[in-house]
Amino acid sequence: MATPGPAGGRGAGAPKADIGGQLMLMFGLLIAMFVLFNQDIRQALGTYVGYGLEPVVGFGGDMPMVTLLLTGLVMSFFSITVRHFFIDWVGQARNQRAFAAFNKEMKEARTGNNTYKLKKLQELQPEMMAKNMKSTQSQFKIMPITMIVIIPIFAWLANFVYIGLGSTVFSVPWELNADMENSNLLPNWVLLYSLMTLPFGQVLQRSLKIFTFSRKLKALDSGEGVKAEEKAP
Repeated sequence: MATPGPAGGRGAGAPKADIGGQLMLMFGLLIAMFVLFNQDIRQALGTYVGYGLEPVVGFGGDMPMVTLLLTGLVMSFFSITVRHFFIDWVGQARNQRAFAAFNKEMKEARTGNNTYKLKKLQELQPEMMAKNMKSTQSQFKIMPITMIVIIPIFAWLANFVYIGLGSTVFSVPWELNADMENSNLLPNWVLLYSLMTLPFGQVLQRSLKIFTFSRKLKALDSGEGVKAEEKAP
């Protein structure tokens, strides 16, 4: 009886689901949602975390903007740095380029009605999908680690805004009397936090990537130099 090839079913290189990693991620997300949406647990957790954060960045509630900014910078720095050093960005960039080139070849084969080339590419498709899925899963595996730190800090920020502040009114260019406790799809204090910290996060992530790729290029250049010296008579 003939054995189906890779194009007719799941080949040897087909992506395999990381059940353990997916269950851990789902469990972490469920805990995060439970903590953030359960007011009693959120307030209790925020109270305990506040013993450490309040004296450092609370400022007695006198400078809420500065508190949101500093807390956001700390969370952004932690989450982006942890994610950066746990992910192989060089390998991910290589996989993305290979996947883009593969899709281009597949499109050209279909457009040109090149059935032979299309069949060969379809046989390679499971392997390409497996590499792409592995690259994506590596990012999600970091989420439970970062949530252990971020969720308690967010719980304290919620206490800080809803309980600790005497006045929650602030001004932005498009609204002079905005209220942190009001919501526009998300609570205003979360939107304000994001507005102040997202630019920092983008700059930090890009800087870390440039640093990593620069080191990789220097290592490759020095390695090629050593090989050239070894080959020289």
